Amino acid sequence: MLRIEETKGDLVISTDRARLELDRVHEYLSVRSYWARGIPKDRLLRAVENSLCVGVYQGTRQAAFARVISDHSTFAYLCDVFVFEDFRGRTIGKWMVSWLQKLPLFDGVRRWSLFTLDAHGLYEQSGWRRLAHPERAMEIVRPYAVAP
Repeated sequence: MLRIEETKGDLVISTDRARLELDRVHEYLSVRSYWARGIPKDRLLRAVENSLCVGVYQGTRQAAFARVISDHSTFAYLCDVFVFEDFRGRTIGKWMVSWLQKLPLFDGVRRWSLFTLDAHGLYEQSGWRRLAHPERAMEIVRPYAVAP
């Protein structure tokens, strides 16, 4: 497993999956996010297993999370990016996104993608742009089954 860490002030960013507070991450994504609301825990665990995940920590407490799905050559998809409420306003999200894009693992990746409802300004600070040709994009969306 790839383990890369960097310190910035009292924060540590790390790709070490063992540090992730997966119960808190699941609660945030399944209850508070708009993009993964209702995600079953087993689906999240499978996603974590098959992605490069990063957490930001203050001591042992997790402050933020993101993951990248990639072939490490031509394509990378940044997703599930969030900062827990009590850590917001410290530019942690901006640092996390920029740090992920600069990892040597992704050197030369031709196309990065992401979806966002309300954080366009954050991503634009790291070089992201809206789709030049949105008419070329397509998707299939299958909502999570709602438990009775």
